[in-house]
Amino acid sequence: MVFRSMRRSRQQLTRPECDAILSMATSGTLALLGDNGYPYAVPISYVYADGKLYFHSAKTGHKVDAVKGHDKASFCVIAADEVHPSEFTTYFRSVIAFGRIRIIESEDECRYAASLLGARYNPGDEAGLQEELEKGLSHLLMLRLDIEHLTGKEAIELASKK
Repeated sequence: MVFRSMRRSRQQLTRPECDAILSMATSGTLALLGDNGYPYAVPISYVYADGKLYFHSAKTGHKVDAVKGHDKASFCVIAADEVHPSEFTTYFRSVIAFGRIRIIESEDECRYAASLLGARYNPGDEAGLQEELEKGLSHLLMLRLDIEHLTGKEAIELASKK
């Protein structure tokens, strides 16, 4: 599959820079094809591991219906958004991942993904995490986005400082 090239390639972030942003940020916007062909974008917490994005979800709802209906998705993370009013601009840095999303069916993979997510947002509490997984794993879905294309961009002002 061929994805568009970035028009302003001088502002393009490297793969390691994109990976670092995905590893450090705590939330982003998941975009799916929703009801009646309308885009559905939802802010969501996530974890990035093994070159994949993992999300949690309730077992039913708009997000789950969208994933079941169409497996293509994108996910955007904004790492910097510094407004410079006198310059009429923002100094931004962001990443967009494109890929295929699916509901994780395997209980082992679901537990793995939920463990990653739990450790990301509550580091150092392994006993508490295991207790929470035992109590709540049956009440949630885990989603996995397999990244097919990853692109990042930053403001020209930031790119010029490198």
